[in-house]
Amino acid sequence: MQEIVIGSEQVSVAELIGKGGEGEVYKINNRPEIVVKIYNVNKRSEREGKVRAMVDTALYSKTNLIAYPREIVTDKTGKFLGFVMRFVSGYHPLHELYSPKSRLRHFPKSDYRFLVRAALNVARAVGKVHQDGGVIGDLNHSGILVAQDATIALIDADSFQFYLKGITYHCVVGVPEFTPPELHGKNLALVERTIEHDNFGLAVAIFHLLFMGRHPYAGRYSGPDISMSEAIAQNRFAFSLIRQNETQTISPPGSLTLDLFPDVLAHAFEQAFGLAPGARPNAKAWIQILTTLESSLSSCNTIKTHYYPSKAKGCVWCKLSASSQFDMFPDRSAIFSNIATDASGTEQAIREIQMFYFPTLEDLLPSPSPVKSRSDALIAAKSGGFSRALLGLLMIGGALLGFTYLPSVFYIWIGIAIWGYSFFSNRKLDKFKFINHFKEADNLVQHELDAFLQRNGLIEFIKIRESLDVSIARYKGQDIALVRDLAILKSSRKERQLKFYLDSFSIRKAKISGIGPAKTATLISFGIETAADINRTDVLRVPGFGKVMTEKLLDWRKGKESKFTYNQKSNVQDATDEKILYGQYSVEKVKLENIIRNGLVMLKNAKVSLKDLPSKTRSDSALCKAINIRAQAEHDLKELGLSVPVSSVILPIKPLPQPIIPPSKLSGSALPNRTSNHVRSTTVVPNCPRCGSLMRRRSGKHGPFWGCQNYPRCKGTRN
Repeated sequence: MQEIVIGSEQVSVAELIGKGGEGEVYKINNRPEIVVKIYNVNKRSEREGKVRAMVDTALYSKTNLIAYPREIVTDKTGKFLGFVMRFVSGYHPLHELYSPKSRLRHFPKSDYRFLVRAALNVARAVGKVHQDGGVIGDLNHSGILVAQDATIALIDADSFQFYLKGITYHCVVGVPEFTPPELHGKNLALVERTIEHDNFGLAVAIFHLLFMGRHPYAGRYSGPDISMSEAIAQNRFAFSLIRQNETQTISPPGSLTLDLFPDVLAHAFEQAFGLAPGARPNAKAWIQILTTLESSLSSCNTIKTHYYPSKAKGCVWCKLSASSQFDMFPDRSAIFSNIATDASGTEQAIREIQMFYFPTLEDLLPSPSPVKSRSDALIAAKSGGFSRALLGLLMIGGALLGFTYLPSVFYIWIGIAIWGYSFFSNRKLDKFKFINHFKEADNLVQHELDAFLQRNGLIEFIKIRESLDVSIARYKGQDIALVRDLAILKSSRKERQLKFYLDSFSIRKAKISGIGPAKTATLISFGIETAADINRTDVLRVPGFGKVMTEKLLDWRKGKESKFTYNQKSNVQDATDEKILYGQYSVEKVKLENIIRNGLVMLKNAKVSLKDLPSKTRSDSALCKAINIRAQAEHDLKELGLSVPVSSVILPIKPLPQPIIPPSKLSGSALPNRTSNHVRSTTVVPNCPRCGSLMRRRSGKHGPFWGCQNYPRCKGTRN
């Protein structure tokens, strides 16, 4: 066990908790509040002066946000080894919060408010460094730690650029994806960093948090593939709205866009990733912008853990979840608690609703006044027919007489005879005219009935009833869908176990030749975060990843997959997945139970007024008049010996729907064949709107469409 000296106290180091390019970090026996960083031998002389200056200035005493060096550490002979600093425990690197899959693992209770608060605290921590006269220089995702309450700590403070007595202690390192355009290609050990440089890295960190791990320069350039370092150096901000023609770069599919955010925030990102370093917002500006954003977030009406920018005019997380089958912020509060449903009480309410009295058409339509005679139209039509027949016979008879006594002008008598025959042949009534009269009268009855129902409020109650019928159908479909999803879980155990196993291998922690931090950030921005996300098609769509790099990733995945062992016994993950399903369906059932019961109360309150409606129709002059007009039209048809068409008058009440089976709730980690955190350009197979099963792409006379895989038993379709 290594012995070290802190000040004048000799102590021994405990276990190793961290290792980097410059040295190693250890716990100290009996000193849980601090840790020691021991530099590699070749770095000690290079770092000693800067660390001693930081300790002498006592920067550590000014803030708890930054793990500054507190005391010098030497060996027993007094030779410099490193320093001690505050032990930042219970924190995670920032990327484990903004990367969606990592967030679900390390921050399962976080929502978008948490990410905005974390971004705000990052700005405060960076602002504190600047306030104390320092410059971070190597500001990156690994040097920023976040706790479960969204508080922030900055580590690697010994690399900060620091000034003392006219001496500048430079920051000699940097991470390419956090390095501003003007520093790419330069020797950072020789560059004096400025606050403007930090402002760029700060903006990247905030962008990562607000845009679900996307990097602002990870997009698709319209020209040849370029690296992220080249994209940054060339100022190709992939999300820019005002410089899109100039950058010739578009953001990855399924990304949030700047226009979803308040104008002041969108403008701040445009400045941060624009052409003028001096225009980049500083920490103070970001604090003000993010404070305003935090206070203006809207909450989703469907999922209580969904908060989104108000300018979006709708829940962006629900939209992304529908497209990607991955919920960025799932409601886990309901999953791991016992949610009581009341099946018997709800079934009783359903029976009451379905037995609830609604006036029938026969109840509402008043009886017509007795019809005693033909209508004037029928009398006129019959009289006109008799007159035409008589005139035709007289003309034919006259033509015969003329032909007999004056045959020399026979052509005149032939014309008169033909003319007379036309009169005689048109003596029949136009039956279709009277059928149309009846249909017009029937439409008038429907019109006046609808107006009566609207005036007396029945339309509103019908809408309530129809809405309740749909809720009842959805309620009855929940148990059917639960059984279906449980069966899918059972049949996909091996695939789910494999996916869960592969999801434990982060791309960020992989050691793959040729794939460094910048390429890793690009992969994550295009939805490839773990080994489970790797497949040939998706990797080849990522800019900068050709066949060689794709094969390297596939080989890495295959190497991890080869070590997977399927556990046939039911395990904790199986129980968790089932509990999640039961919880999700219970939440939905409770919502529907409340809707059904509240709707029943509304219907009961309307019961008295509904029973009064039949008596009101008898005194409604417009409706009674329409009924009498139709009765007269019906009487005329009977007089003519014609069949009376069936009335088309209806009450606007739809028939009770069949159980509505919701789409599968299996997504994210529960379904091995679904994509992960971002919308991919591959096709998402929808669920059947009738039975909830998966659908297949089919072709019809009007083009391709989605058809249920259970056809012909189920004929559900989607366009």
